[in-house]
Amino acid sequence: MARRPLPRILSSGSAQIARSREIARTAADSATDVLHPLITVSRGLRKLAATARARWAATPKERRGPTLLLVAACVLVVALMPYGPLLALVLLMAVAAWLGRERPVVKTGPDDAEIARLKGLYEALVPYFSVPEDPAPLFAHGGEWSGAFGEHAFDEDGRLTRLKIAYPPYFTDGEPAARARIEQLLHAKSGRGREYRFDWDEEGNQLVMSVLPALPTTIAAQRFVTVPGETVLGFTDADAVQRTVPVVSADGTEDAPAVVWRTGPRSTEPHLLAVGQPGSGTTSLLRSIALQALPHGDVLIVEGGGTGEYACLTGRAGVLAVESGLSGALATLEWAAHETERRLIAANRARQAGQPAPEDTRRPLWILLDRPSILGHLAAADGRPDPQELLQVPLRHGRTAQVTVVVAEQFDSTDMLGEAVRTHTRARIVLGPATPEQIAAVLGARPHTTPTPEVPAGRGYARLGTGPVLRLQVPATPDPYDDATSETHRQAVLELLPERRAITAPAVSADPPVVTVKTPAAPADPPVLTVKTPASASVASQDTVTVSAAAVETVTGSSPEPAPAPRVEPDSGPAPFHTPVPAEG
Repeated sequence: MARRPLPRILSSGSAQIARSREIARTAADSATDVLHPLITVSRGLRKLAATARARWAATPKERRGPTLLLVAACVLVVALMPYGPLLALVLLMAVAAWLGRERPVVKTGPDDAEIARLKGLYEALVPYFSVPEDPAPLFAHGGEWSGAFGEHAFDEDGRLTRLKIAYPPYFTDGEPAARARIEQLLHAKSGRGREYRFDWDEEGNQLVMSVLPALPTTIAAQRFVTVPGETVLGFTDADAVQRTVPVVSADGTEDAPAVVWRTGPRSTEPHLLAVGQPGSGTTSLLRSIALQALPHGDVLIVEGGGTGEYACLTGRAGVLAVESGLSGALATLEWAAHETERRLIAANRARQAGQPAPEDTRRPLWILLDRPSILGHLAAADGRPDPQELLQVPLRHGRTAQVTVVVAEQFDSTDMLGEAVRTHTRARIVLGPATPEQIAAVLGARPHTTPTPEVPAGRGYARLGTGPVLRLQVPATPDPYDDATSETHRQAVLELLPERRAITAPAVSADPPVVTVKTPAAPADPPVLTVKTPASASVASQDTVTVSAAAVETVTGSSPEPAPAPRVEPDSGPAPFHTPVPAEG
């Protein structure tokens, strides 16, 4: 059977019908806007009438007569008052408008989608929170989720942001493996890509899961309000620490909760180890520590990567050296070990004499090592000692000698860290994406939050000694000489750099040459004469020349016996302390 065509009005007038509907909808919206006050007052009058009718129905019959008499008396009084009816009408309209206003709908419970999500999460927890021997299980397949879940909150997308769970007492909440399974399940079922915090109440058998907001990344390097011996490693959650530091960020001035690391003789965590992935921000952390340490101490930097990340600190006041080669690193660390021993000896002698420690032993010395494993590979290939072996003395005795060691390494080279570094670095930091197992291997404890796979540079976890594991965001301290650095961060770092040291050439001495005459051991031996010229631009090299017999006679007062030409001894070191005697001729 052939299909009959549509009527002309239906086939050709669809555009006109749509336009007519749009005009009607616009007119209705305009009328609603114009009549909105009238609609509001009408809604309020209906509510007043309903309230009056309910009050009249609730009034006993024996009291209805007096009530009517009282109302009539009030109406009469208002009618006899000047402008009474007008004022009463205005008051009635105002009350009606107040009662008829539109109020936001208060949500009293979860909707169908949220209930379905809670039921699914409840069913997923049944195998972990139930046993067959339990006569009245709190978690059972097909059970009621409201008995196990207390407080719950959802965001605009319908995902959980907070959930309070009551679990049975026989659950092994004291075992880290059992708790990790529950946290992993809740993380997967509640939505990935966010950082969750789990607070276990073993005494009350309750678990609170909450979504943590991202730590701010707008805080750059700056002068933090701290005392000497305190270093701001970064910033964390407000309820995790008890101290805040005023900072200047892109959003203005605020008080940010800071992770403060204390060093010095009374510190229980005198040295620090930072581990991270490439590009995680460990180098920025070391730059931030160096900038905070320079106003009160001296800094020694050894860069194993050799990428020039610390070139901005070269030649600055307080920076003793910035080494990236193997020979320079070995010489610098050897000097640091001897300096630590010297400070210990000087401080011990001062204490035995009942005097305060010398001033040069109380100035903090910071040793910053970035990627020491690379230098270890080079040293092993060249047959030279590992630079980490020279850190044993500063690590073991650095707290007493005011020497602090900070080591930064990557995850793929942590097995190259020496035993002294692993033992004496009690302050630990993990930056960048890492698994809970990697974090626990470095910090010694699992974090209370779920790490996310993608984090900005400088984001991680910190633990000082045996304290709790804290979330951490390192202040932005990039290399100011890097082209990819923003102008704001570049100026922030440049303003914190000390002035460069003035380098002057050594002056040439104008003193007369020093003549040293060594008396022979026996009369048969000829005298040995050594003459040293004054030091010139190079202090390490000195010339030895032969003097004439007249000069010897001038010095000794007698002429030497006839003998072969005097021997000239080569000078093997710095000149001894002798009385300068001018030479003649």
